[in-house]
Amino acid sequence: MHTYSGYENRAKMALEERIRQTKMEDAFEEILIPAEEPPMVAGKRKGKGKKFFPGYMLVRMDLTDDAWHLIKGTPKVTGFVGGATNPPSISDEEVERLTNRIQSGEMQATPESLYDAGDNIRVTAGPFAGFSGIIEDVNPEKGRLRVLVSIFGRATAVELSLDQVEKA
Repeated sequence: MHTYSGYENRAKMALEERIRQTKMEDAFEEILIPAEEPPMVAGKRKGKGKKFFPGYMLVRMDLTDDAWHLIKGTPKVTGFVGGATNPPSISDEEVERLTNRIQSGEMQATPESLYDAGDNIRVTAGPFAGFSGIIEDVNPEKGRLRVLVSIFGRATAVELSLDQVEKA
C-alpha cells in the first residue's frame, strides 16, 4: 500500500491502532516496512534504517470490504498499489524472497557502491547540470559525493547527491 514518504512508521502505528480499535485483528496478519537495520555503535543502534521502498508498506491480510475501508480511512495511508478497488496481491514466495534479500544484505537502499573516488561522472541535475567531473570523495552515510568540476578552466570541488550524477 502507499503511504506518505517518510511517514511509513507512523502509518504502520496508525493502522495497528485502528485495527485494535475496530477489533479486526483476525483480518490482518503482518505489516512490513522493508528497511535495512541501522548500524550498531557501542552496543546501541545508531540512526534509522534506510527504507528500500520509501512510501510503501506490505500488509498480509484478508481483503474484505471492512478491511479495505479501514485502510483507506487510516491517516498517512494514501491507498493501495495498482488499483483503487481491487489491488493486486503478491505471493508469499515473493515476500519471503524479498525479506531474505533484505536480511542477507543483497539489496542496497542506496547506490553508493556504484561510485568510487577517481570515477568520471556527468552531472544530470542541479545548478551544475551538464558539467563533467571526477569524484574526489564518496560519503555513503549521507549519500553525497565531492566532485571536482571544471568551471572556467579551474577544478572546483562541489558536493552533490547521488541522484544528481551518472557515470560518464
